[in-house]
Amino acid sequence: MKNHKIAGGGGVQLHLVETGDPSGRPIMFIHGVSQCWLTWSRQMNSDLADDYRLVAMDLRGHGLSDKPREGYTESRLWADDVNAAIQALRLDHPILSGWSYGPLVILDYVRHYGEGDISGINLIGGITKLGSDEAASVLTPEFLSLLPGFIATSVEESVRSLGSLLRLCFLQELSAEELYLMLGYNLSVPPYVRQGMFSRSFDNDDLLPRIRKPVLITHGAKDAVVKLAAVDQHKAGMAHAQIHVVANAGHGPFWDDPAGYNQRLRAFSESL
Repeated sequence: MKNHKIAGGGGVQLHLVETGDPSGRPIMFIHGVSQCWLTWSRQMNSDLADDYRLVAMDLRGHGLSDKPREGYTESRLWADDVNAAIQALRLDHPILSGWSYGPLVILDYVRHYGEGDISGINLIGGITKLGSDEAASVLTPEFLSLLPGFIATSVEESVRSLGSLLRLCFLQELSAEELYLMLGYNLSVPPYVRQGMFSRSFDNDDLLPRIRKPVLITHGAKDAVVKLAAVDQHKAGMAHAQIHVVANAGHGPFWDDPAGYNQRLRAFSESL
């Protein structure tokens, strides 16, 4: 594993981890709110590394990236972060693979930089808008009930809400070691980061019909965070998108069924 530190939007220092074949097609993984690059350990440590250049970034405010007080509500800064990673690491037309909130960041990038420097997009359990009744309609009541705890400054309340989030995300029961590792990197994200990210009010659906590069939409059939209705909405905007509904998976199909997810991602990459 290689570790990289690069300057993202506004000069924020971003941390990325790289593994795999340096000459292979790049795949850049973008995690969700309050996670980090370790989210993708079942991809980074898989046979995908035999053939692909795998890069996982810590979003601003997360993991080992800088955690400034501001800069989480501006589309351009998120776009600049992704572009900085592509340019600094010289990623040759990567596939951008984003989970949950990650697709919002990918679409921020597409809005400001277009599709010319990427080869495809993988949206996993993704959302494309925030801050409206329509946006909330594809989120489960169980997830929405946790939102106040995500921005609470009380450590006890944060632990309770983030622990509940992790249990919602994965259909597969987490071992004690996995749970505490995940809870650790979730809690390393300050509440003001989550508050900034969830306070955005915007709709990226206008971009969907304009996307020409191949798209793979991956969704767990038993997702307890984002409803399957989101897949129908996204497919309506991107008629050419491929759909992969993972039968025995929740919000994180890449974790619940890593072999199935990795195989489908490989097939998608080989089709480009």
